[in-house]
Amino acid sequence: MLENTESTKRQYALQQRAVALGWPIERIHTIDNDLGRSGASSRNRDGFQHLVSEVAMGHAGIVLGLEVSRLARNNADWHRLLELAAMSQTLICDEDGVYDPAHFNDRLLLGLKGTMSEAELHILKARLQGGIRNKASRGELELALPVGLVYTPSGAVVLDPDAQIRSALQFVFDTYRQSGSACAVVRRFEREGVRFPRRLQRGLGKGDVLWGSIDHRRVVEILHNPRYAGAFVLGASTGP
Repeated sequence: MLENTESTKRQYALQQRAVALGWPIERIHTIDNDLGRSGASSRNRDGFQHLVSEVAMGHAGIVLGLEVSRLARNNADWHRLLELAAMSQTLICDEDGVYDPAHFNDRLLLGLKGTMSEAELHILKARLQGGIRNKASRGELELALPVGLVYTPSGAVVLDPDAQIRSALQFVFDTYRQSGSACAVVRRFEREGVRFPRRLQRGLGKGDVLWGSIDHRRVVEILHNPRYAGAFVLGASTGP
């Protein structure tokens, strides 16, 4: 989404499409909460849930999208929206035209679009998984590493060359060895004003390191992560 912004611009331009269809500008509401989130499930998609609620309450006259079936990439959520739209007399509009879900033919076509969208998602996932398995079979699969570990050009996993990052991680393990408590680790970080690193894995600034406070959940994740075994747990403190 961050690199391919043309589609996003076209989606925001749908506002003018609604105006051309007769809706006054002040009654057009743009829902963009879910940009960059997977449509495979409605869970944690506040924008989609808000849309469904507005349609169910009869507050929406028309729903517009470039490919409206992508609002919900599984048939359960898509048909739920269509049923609510039919009951509340809400129209659906995409690049191909305007549909009335209360009419059988329009609803049939919209249902087919939803099925095709779900099938497309399945095919894309299958291709992605196939590519991952092939890389893994050749020993070339590089998974995201936790902070403190990096790949060398040859693909080996080594400690991060940044001494400050290694020191922060060692501080976690040393404190846990002494106290035996993840909560005690958090309290010591807070008491001594020690910050903990986080490396951005995607998007703008990918690879950058951010420093901030550490919480109990993060400490537990670090302690349970097998990637650190043999690196920090078994004596990284003796390194430079």
